[in-house]
Amino acid sequence: MALPQAIIKAVIFDMDGLIIDSERVARQAWFQATSEWGYDLQEKDYARIVGIKVEDSERVLKEVFGEDFPFKDIRGRRVNLSAEYFRKNGIPVKSGARELITALVDAGIPRAVATSTRAEVALEKLRKIELLSQFDAVVCGDQIENGKPAPDIFLTAAGKLNMPPAYCAVLEDSMPGIRGAHAAGMYPIMVPDQVMPTPEIREIAYYIAESLHDVRNLLFENL
Repeated sequence: MALPQAIIKAVIFDMDGLIIDSERVARQAWFQATSEWGYDLQEKDYARIVGIKVEDSERVLKEVFGEDFPFKDIRGRRVNLSAEYFRKNGIPVKSGARELITALVDAGIPRAVATSTRAEVALEKLRKIELLSQFDAVVCGDQIENGKPAPDIFLTAAGKLNMPPAYCAVLEDSMPGIRGAHAAGMYPIMVPDQVMPTPEIREIAYYIAESLHDVRNLLFENL
């Protein structure tokens, strides 16, 4: 597949579920935590909170369970469950992530991370997997006003790279991320993780990739 006319001059990465294989851990922790408090979290509702800011997740879950839903307590338990897993097992990096990032570095292609995760947590994760230094910019959920699916985080990342949106590819595993990248006027490339693309997402995504190895092949055919 050829990217129409434009040459990709920068690549913007999501982090959780895209670079880091953390969404399956987060998913299990969300279901365990809500169950411990007596709530029955459904897959369709969980899918709505994947890839969005904490504040937006709280709004969604209170829409589902009511304003009395103890979001902060349950999220705190979810965070602790995930942290315990990573302490015991390390932070797993997605297959193909290091190879793709190294190839972009070697080619001199600017790289940014645009993640809904808060800065303190995101930067620590990237440091622990020894990839923070490989990015020219990192933009986090608590550094922008409107989270995904708004385009703000991607436009901010492109600005930090001094790159027009039309020359940026965005790599995402979540549907809000794909919507945001599309709204930003970029090339959204989805690498599905815990949530599969809907017909709407397939319509607006430039490409649905099987893995980051697949993304590398796609990009370097067109760089």
